Amino acid sequence: MIHRTFQDMELPLLGFGTMRLPLQPDGITVDEALTAEMTAYALSHGVQYFDTAYPYHQGNSERVMGRVLSAYPRESYYLATKYPGHQIAGSYDPAAVFEEQLEKCGVDYFDFYLLHNVYENSIHTYMDPRWGIVDYFVEQKRLGRIRHLGFSTHGSVDVIRRFLDYCGDKMEFCQIQLNYLDWTLQDAKAKCALLNERNVPIWVMEPVRGGKLAQLPQDAADTLHRLRPEESTAAWAMRWLQSVPGVTMVLSGMSDMAQMQDNVRTFSQPRPLTQEEEATLLAIAEDLKVGVPCTACRYCCDGCPQGLDIPALLAIYNDLKFLPTFTVGMRVESLPEDKRPSACIGCGKCAQVCPQHIDIPGTMTHFQELLQSIPSWQAICRQREEEAARKS
Repeated sequence: MIHRTFQDMELPLLGFGTMRLPLQPDGITVDEALTAEMTAYALSHGVQYFDTAYPYHQGNSERVMGRVLSAYPRESYYLATKYPGHQIAGSYDPAAVFEEQLEKCGVDYFDFYLLHNVYENSIHTYMDPRWGIVDYFVEQKRLGRIRHLGFSTHGSVDVIRRFLDYCGDKMEFCQIQLNYLDWTLQDAKAKCALLNERNVPIWVMEPVRGGKLAQLPQDAADTLHRLRPEESTAAWAMRWLQSVPGVTMVLSGMSDMAQMQDNVRTFSQPRPLTQEEEATLLAIAEDLKVGVPCTACRYCCDGCPQGLDIPALLAIYNDLKFLPTFTVGMRVESLPEDKRPSACIGCGKCAQVCPQHIDIPGTMTHFQELLQSIPSWQAICRQREEEAARKS
């Protein structure tokens, strides 16, 4: 197993993410027996890090992993979970949640603990002195109930910088979405540069983009197979990550034994990509982008009567086109109501000056349609409507 140095520890580079545990035929209930088999295989092959969170599997991931891991000596594994401050601002009392998590997992301490999803809309909650979130968990670390404290984020580079400025001296690691597609699509390259500059070790989530990078178009998969016949398509994404400076932990949300075995093979020994192989992989990433060819020249912004940041919206649209997910919806939700794609009045001034000849008004309309296809975005809209109704 490849290891990385973290403080005075040698951590296995591969971790078991438990957001996508195997399910029973009902598609809801976690298959605990298979989870136990996968955990046994992981531990016997050097995978010791298990990552869960308060909301995963409707709150059952912590319970399942607590029961499964109780069969092993506590010192034989590292357990990580997260505080859900991003979900309900000020409503989840840190002490109550933390005590519940310890009880659900059947442990006296967490090896790693994260403030979950610090992004544009949740950073205010985490920094609000009324809730004392950071201070509470720093105290739990002092008491030995947390061994290492960090945070996860889907936020922008500016949000990460702002949070590090606020409490970076207390954050020992940062978990970000990182893969060879999001290196440019979500500007992960700049996020890594910032974290490296601040000497914050990088934890990786979504290394294969929810499975998308493990199931490439056939021509792309064939290209990679010709270069390395013995490697799976998913292994290419993992090999790429192994060479990114600062990466200390790669979390894979494995849902079956085949995925576990493939990942263990990939992390059993280093096989760095050559420069030519990396260039091929990044070229494939560019081909995967199916959105509009915006170059962020910003000619479109000067004459927009709504004052929209059109390039920023088009960047989110391109991400949404690749794979509609709740994290993309959160990026739109974090914008003021009058700066979202719905604020576009379709005047066409932007399209008239666009060097790439993008139909920007049409794209904004399609953007709205795509948003409505995301269940979590629909829930956000319903919540806003209910809040407006109560106020009236």
